[in-house]
Amino acid sequence: MPRMLHIDGSRGEGGGQILRTSLALSMITNTPIRITNIRARRAKPGLMRQHLTAVQAAAGISKAQVEGAAVGSQEIAFTPSAVTPGDHCFAIGTAGSTTLILQTVLPALILATGPSRLILEGGTHNPMAPPFEFLDRAFLPLLRRMGATVEATLERAGFYPAGGGRLTVNISPIRELQGFDLLERGELRNRQGTVLLANLPGHIAGREVKKLTELTSWDPACFEIRKLDSAGPGNAVLLELESENVTEVFTAFGEAGVSAEAVAERAVREMRSYLVADVPVGEHLADQLLLPLALARSGSFRTLPLSLHTQTQVELIPEFLDVRIGVEVEDGKGGRVCRVGVGA
Repeated sequence: MPRMLHIDGSRGEGGGQILRTSLALSMITNTPIRITNIRARRAKPGLMRQHLTAVQAAAGISKAQVEGAAVGSQEIAFTPSAVTPGDHCFAIGTAGSTTLILQTVLPALILATGPSRLILEGGTHNPMAPPFEFLDRAFLPLLRRMGATVEATLERAGFYPAGGGRLTVNISPIRELQGFDLLERGELRNRQGTVLLANLPGHIAGREVKKLTELTSWDPACFEIRKLDSAGPGNAVLLELESENVTEVFTAFGEAGVSAEAVAERAVREMRSYLVADVPVGEHLADQLLLPLALARSGSFRTLPLSLHTQTQVELIPEFLDVRIGVEVEDGKGGRVCRVGVGA
């Protein structure tokens, strides 16, 4: 059996990203791991409910032996066995993010020996996680470019704090992923703004659309209001830019005490930062792309200055895989080029 790899969960971003990436790579490489100081840099350290579900989901699909899997635990030992494709259902029981649970188990199931169907229940639209639309419109199309076949369906929305959402994900496996280079955005083909609203007064969405139209100068026909079935109240603004080589989605969530106009402004501000930087890959997509490109053992992309999440990925992934991840600063532009290749 391979030696147990020890991971310090307080390094880098010091949150759940280290846990999720370590679990994903442990399953793929069949490497036993011990993670200490889990989420040490968070206000409430240790496993929260959604992190525990990620551990349980990983254990379920890889028939792993696990020690320390409990809410509040700051240390776990995880020893995987063979990844088992098929039908799997994982319920968080809170508004914890289903998309982050998917981030944990999807890489292993893409490379499994047979197809899988996942049902994930919990939060689908959380302020601190990629919403379903980002997954569906920005990330999964790039996985398909790498040869993976993954289709996700939002059956019911789950906003924080009520949760109650449900995703279904169908995965057809592939022997190996194919890398790609994403260095230019290409021509802008389409732009769209969507306001999601659940169990809240309609004037909130109307005010957000009005502000979005004012700030972007887009044709009003670019915007739509979509009312969702959800267990609790929820509101989000989504701005989607479809370019020749990539689609990006920018999100801002409504919250108590924050005006509808301020929510719209947040989304536009994030989109403008991306446009001004003239890069194809936004901050959050960069974080998502590194692991599949590392599994493909080749690829590159241009992005914004790296978030702490992405920097942590750059450092952590080579501990499991024989790859090099280089990060270059673009002269005069301030952007970054991430390159993945084979090497010690």
